[in-house]
Amino acid sequence: MKKLLYFAVATVLCLVGPAHAAPIKLGASGDWGIYAFDRGGKKTCYVLSAPKDAKPAGVDHGKNYFLIAPAENADRREPEAIMGYPLKAGSMARVTVGTKSFPMFTRDNTAWLNDTNRTPELMAALRAGASMVLEAISARGTHTSYTYSLDGITAALEQSTRCK
Repeated sequence: MKKLLYFAVATVLCLVGPAHAAPIKLGASGDWGIYAFDRGGKKTCYVLSAPKDAKPAGVDHGKNYFLIAPAENADRREPEAIMGYPLKAGSMARVTVGTKSFPMFTRDNTAWLNDTNRTPELMAALRAGASMVLEAISARGTHTSYTYSLDGITAALEQSTRCK
């Protein structure tokens, strides 16, 4: 899991661009890590986790993770799934927590909530749930499923909001 988290941090660094400082791990809570990086002189924090289970078995899933970063509106969060492979063009991914399901639009190897007005509902479900399932379709047409533990997410999110 440590290698996967380091890979995820490196990927996030690539996403935020070379002009920003490398992310540093501030801590962890359960299965979620808390990270920060410098974005134009401002410290930005996010939480990140890797899946505990990947299906189908016997398929190279690459490196996958789910992260929650601050949105431009400080009161909002931006959940994001980053996959270790390209997703099928025009496909939708889906996050399910308990009985609540949240469609996600995809682009390249990344997925975001289709309806950002549902972000607070997803955040509440994540805090109340024990696990989350992310389903997606690879560019090759393989239906994939990842189970994430939600152990520690509430404390990790709280720590990330106090990040200065």
